[in-house]
Amino acid sequence: MAKRATLTVQRWGNSLAVRIPAAVARSARFVVGQPVELHVGEEGVLVKPAGRPKLTLAQKLAVFDPAQHGGEVMATHRIGAEEL
Repeated sequence: MAKRATLTVQRWGNSLAVRIPAAVARSARFVVGQPVELHVGEEGVLVKPAGRPKLTLAQKLAVFDPAQHGGEVMATHRIGAEEL
């Protein structure tokens, strides 16, 4: 089911912006950090997803599996050419 909203363009710094209502964002499957593409056509502006959202460091660490990465760990002492 398509969602519609009538919005007001507002100033955001030197740019213009509209806020996407939560119901419309859910319907479009937009999330915070979602990259989007803007296309200008004869009928107006189309906003569509442009890939997956970038994960924060906390999100990356939450899904990190050391077993999958060969048990790599941070060295706690000098090794190789670092030893003098």
